[in-house]
Amino acid sequence: MTTADAVRRVGLALPRAYEVEVRGRSKLRVGQIVFVAFSHDESLMGFGFPTTERDGLVASDPETFFLPGTTDLRYQWVCAHVDRLPDDEMRELVVDAWRMCTPRMLHDLPELPEPTMRVWELIERRQWDDVRPLLHPRLHLDDRTLSLRGRRQVLDHLASHPTPRPPTEVEVRAGQVYRWRR
Repeated sequence: MTTADAVRRVGLALPRAYEVEVRGRSKLRVGQIVFVAFSHDESLMGFGFPTTERDGLVASDPETFFLPGTTDLRYQWVCAHVDRLPDDEMRELVVDAWRMCTPRMLHDLPELPEPTMRVWELIERRQWDDVRPLLHPRLHLDDRTLSLRGRRQVLDHLASHPTPRPPTEVEVRAGQVYRWRR
């Protein structure tokens, strides 16, 4: 079973996610959109979930899941007892909640091998010196009609584009991204 700290580790590892405290309650956000929120004692959590499917989720395990208060039923939201969630189910629910508030181009990142999400987060922040050691010196980038070889060429290309796109497939060698495909 899981804990609030495990939920935080999963949620905060996702691109663009950050934590805030609002009236004594921790919330995980992307931009201004909350995708996970905890009760004051962190025994309960609410998370983004499609409205059309939440009755089915609650019915599948009413000891773990429950609907939010009546004022929050209009939102795409469901609640759970944190200590009743298995770690693998918690990860899936948190990642899916995060996907509800991020651009589709980022949705594949959590499924790619490490350090892909970290590389992408640093690229979005334009922290090129921190990206460099996570990329293999003989990195291959293939993006539709573009094909680049070598870490320096790839970094120069990414730095020259204001909105590069994340990979949909990667190969990692020795802990570094070796192949980057879109």
